[in-house]
Amino acid sequence: MTATDENRRKRIVWRACHRGIKEMDIVVGTFVQGRIGQSDEAELQELERILEIPDQDLLAWLTGAQPVPDDQQSALLREMLATRFDETFFGNPE
Repeated sequence: MTATDENRRKRIVWRACHRGIKEMDIVVGTFVQGRIGQSDEAELQELERILEIPDQDLLAWLTGAQPVPDDQQSALLREMLATRFDETFFGNPE
């Protein structure tokens, strides 16, 4: 991994963890931190695209309040939105 590539990955993680809505910081940031090390170029580009989506839209899609528009659909976004974020995710299995 080159220094440029490492900086790009760090920038993606920082953006994922500093979104503006705390819940989205947790959801998006945790998802990105879990995959950034193995992400290839195509996935890095897709993560950067997803990070451009406003928090309000991502939150509406995550909660099911609105469907994801066809022009925003991707396998990676579906995986992010399908991740189980419940009490077990936050380390409290009870």
